[in-house]
Amino acid sequence: MMRRKPTVADLRALKGRRQLTMLRYFSLEEAGAAEQAGIDIASVPPEIAADPRHREVAPSIFTMTGLTHLEAGTPEDYLRWSGDALQKGADAIYCSGSLRTVEYLAREHIPVVGHVGLVPSRATWTGGFKAVGKTAEAALRLLDEVRAYESAGTFAVEIEVVPVEVATAISERVGILLWSMGAGPGCDAQYLFANDILGTTEGHVPRHAKPYRDFRAEYARLQAERVAAFREFIADVESGAYPEDRHIVRLPDDEIEAFMNGLEERTVDADAAG
Repeated sequence: MMRRKPTVADLRALKGRRQLTMLRYFSLEEAGAAEQAGIDIASVPPEIAADPRHREVAPSIFTMTGLTHLEAGTPEDYLRWSGDALQKGADAIYCSGSLRTVEYLAREHIPVVGHVGLVPSRATWTGGFKAVGKTAEAALRLLDEVRAYESAGTFAVEIEVVPVEVATAISERVGILLWSMGAGPGCDAQYLFANDILGTTEGHVPRHAKPYRDFRAEYARLQAERVAAFREFIADVESGAYPEDRHIVRLPDDEIEAFMNGLEERTVDADAAG
């Protein structure tokens, strides 16, 4: 049975009822695999969201895209960009901008997703790339921040690298969805990057990553196979093993005779003209 793409209202109605699955993926191949596997939500780069082929391969995945506040500009810029993204196929907009910007978008009925905890574009304010909310005071600030996002009009907030007790308690006390990246199972969705699942993450592998496959080894194996195949091709050319008769086209015998006769005549004519 074909799945139907959920609406914002559908997702909100699922709060507290079941855990949703969420991926960040970067290619149409990954999008197609996510669709076939049954992933609920995706976060994708703008170029994927805008590609008409994305909806062909992932018609039922609720898709979020966005820009950081460093990329988008003013609230008006954000609104223009968001409207264009939604018209091209996105279902919601990620916004790391100020609450003023979030509220501005929400008032225009843009489905907005906020971000708390470890927010890469704002990490300098929370001490860099590390867990946030590890003291009671810091945890209460997170609760205040999520509630502020709720008041500003978001329907969901990504909560990243926050102690599980904190994320769970906050999720239980707000009406919006909390999408957990490294914040435990007490939220409404579990969010991982596709490269963390497939084992292709470069450099530091985050604590919350769980590789289910080793694509890095598979890619290395395929590269070795490419090199071996190219070397075999070179050897076949040098030895005369390629091309074989099945790789070429031959003239019928009577056409060969006519062709050779024609060559002879043209050679004689050329010699005479010279």
